[in-house]
Amino acid sequence: MKHGGGLHTSSRRLNIQHFDRQAAQDRGPRKNEQIRISPIRLIGAEGEQLGVMPTFEALQKAREAGLDLVEVAPDERPPVCRILDYGKLRFATSQKGNKSSKVRQQKLKEIRVRPKTDDHDVDTKVAQARKFLEHNDKVQVTVIFRGREMQHQEEGRRVLDSVLEKLATAGKVERPPTMDGKKMTALIMPNKSAAKPKPKTKSEETKKPATPPTATPPTATPPTATPPTATPPTATAKPTATPTTATAKPTGPTTATAKPTV
Repeated sequence: MKHGGGLHTSSRRLNIQHFDRQAAQDRGPRKNEQIRISPIRLIGAEGEQLGVMPTFEALQKAREAGLDLVEVAPDERPPVCRILDYGKLRFATSQKGNKSSKVRQQKLKEIRVRPKTDDHDVDTKVAQARKFLEHNDKVQVTVIFRGREMQHQEEGRRVLDSVLEKLATAGKVERPPTMDGKKMTALIMPNKSAAKPKPKTKSEETKKPATPPTATPPTATPPTATPPTATPPTATAKPTATPTTATAKPTGPTTATAKPTV
């Protein structure tokens, strides 16, 4: 544009939007053909040291074993590689990540009461605080004062003491009751014994502790006296007399011999 015979160029500011670069995705360790450096120090599938060798030779050994060549220590010189199953390695690392993410962080819960809160509502608040303590959370009990209630703080202290007394079995007082403006607060931390036990996994349920065999002492049986059994005498058979055969006398007429007369 021309103003007063002079040439003035209007400078425009370029609106350059700076986009943040996304962090590179973790693709895991380099494996097989991704390993460009040579030579490398090789560890076998069983953990044996195979020494320093060219990368193509190590890759050939991994293919012969039906496994992968994975770089496990890239910062070493020469880098350390190992022959292993890459799929199993990724599965094991993902399982470790899931276990670490399942760790529950302790939280701070709060229940609020008033100096004029009746006993039924206090019991409801106590039951709620007990659940928090069983889940390994800290509980802050707060008594709120409004208006003229500040002139009767002993009523709020009475309600707070009753709550702490009812929760004595589930937790212990970490911070005693203190005034903070128009609030009276106390902090309770859970007891280790009050926390719920972790549910058993299926593998733990199937595994039963092996009970050692109990040695049973031998029981001495007293000898039983067997009374002698009287054997009845066996009757000996009498010899059978053979009957004698009587010889029959001849039956003939007997003739009488007459004596001679003198």
